[in-house]
Amino acid sequence: MTSPPAPAIPVPEARPLRADARRNRERILKAARAVFADQGIDAQIDDVARRAKVGVGTVYRHFPTKELLLDAIVREHFDAIAEMARESLQDADGWAGFCRMIWRAAERNAADRSICEVMTGRDKSDVVVECGLADMTAELMARAKAQGAMRADAARDDVSVMMIGASAVMQALPGEAPWRRHIELMLDGLRAS
Repeated sequence: MTSPPAPAIPVPEARPLRADARRNRERILKAARAVFADQGIDAQIDDVARRAKVGVGTVYRHFPTKELLLDAIVREHFDAIAEMARESLQDADGWAGFCRMIWRAAERNAADRSICEVMTGRDKSDVVVECGLADMTAELMARAKAQGAMRADAARDDVSVMMIGASAVMQALPGEAPWRRHIELMLDGLRAS
């Protein structure tokens, strides 16, 4: 004799945040972006809370660990770069669109110490795929190749290597000139002969 199936246990739906909680979350993210950009990944939650003008407990209610807060910032960062790629896809010139996206992404990375540290120390390829940036980069590259502007053997992973390298240069050498030179050399290496 088989027993009857267990009754389904209702799963509570995720409730939307109250207006004040939503405002606090946005203040925390805004503060965290500034603090991490300035201090890097070793920034303290206390500094984020102080800048957001909330208690440390409020930060931890929204982001139980510093890693989760940093992940949220990284995700926002790659979402913004994905939007840049989406805009670059509007350019009829595949090479120009690709280069514009690379330069804009590099400039955004250069302004954020924590992003440079994340780029050189952690694999975030899952985020790049999830936000659509990987596919849009591949599409920009395919257009540039089809138009004869990009070397045929260029691969999407080449872009990751280029941007990780630029982030390392941004950390190691002061000023804009070194990382800009790095990007110029990398783009020249991807250009068709």
